[in-house]
Amino acid sequence: MRLRRDMRRFRTDPVPAAVLERCLESLDTAPSVGLSQPWRLVDVASPAARQTMRDIFRKANRAALAGYDGDRARLYAGLKLSGMDRAPVQWAVFCDTATPQGCGLGAQTMPEMHRYSVACAVMQMWLTARAEGLGMGWVSILDPGAVRRGLDLPATWRLVAYLCLGWPEDAEDAAQPELERLGWEHRRPRPTLMTR
Repeated sequence: MRLRRDMRRFRTDPVPAAVLERCLESLDTAPSVGLSQPWRLVDVASPAARQTMRDIFRKANRAALAGYDGDRARLYAGLKLSGMDRAPVQWAVFCDTATPQGCGLGAQTMPEMHRYSVACAVMQMWLTARAEGLGMGWVSILDPGAVRRGLDLPATWRLVAYLCLGWPEDAEDAAQPELERLGWEHRRPRPTLMTR
């Protein structure tokens, strides 16, 4: 679990289909509200689709950079925030907010549980990927609507994660979060468990 780091530096050599299949199989056992399994995965494989996703990232990244100034802006500009340029596998993971599976159990009072279920499934797959020796990076500097439209997907699908997978460029990348190593932020101690 300590090696589950957000990686952005990948080798370009391909990932065997059997390894990817084991990652995908881990979704079958992920928890989901009402057994709804609302995750929908899109393999972003074509050069055109990948270019569209990189363009969406660049636009969102420029907007994010504009929100910083001074030293923080300089630090932000030097961060590698996406592995989209080299990752051999790229999956866009969506939540189907209109899924009939599960019949709304547990989601009538908390509809956000569908998205939480997708996040749990992503985390489970991430741990599986690390056990296989793969690195994974979660790209969040994206316009979710632009990603959905760029991939020509239903309006009821909401982007939860854009994942880059591949063999890590350097196995030591997992030793410490890069954002901590470069001084962007530091881990806080675990919060006190409150009792009521």
